[in-house]
Amino acid sequence: MFRRREPVPFAFVAEAERYRSNVTPPPRDRASRGEIAGRLLVGLTVTCGLVGALLFGMPSMQTPVPGQHQSQQSQASDGR
Repeated sequence: MFRRREPVPFAFVAEAERYRSNVTPPPRDRASRGEIAGRLLVGLTVTCGLVGALLFGMPSMQTPVPGQHQSQQSQASDGR
């Protein structure tokens, strides 16, 4: 690190990279049972939604196998 040419009025400004606070933050509040249950319910809902979308979307993503094609004809193509 290079030296500054102008005087620095405070020592902690010059040593800002190594400065550590000696003040500890207050402890975090513990989550109540209701908050934990709510978070669990939201997580389960999101997970079930993703799994359901995957299950319902899989048939539409599969390519049809040749030979097992169901031929459907409309009444207009019967020639009546």
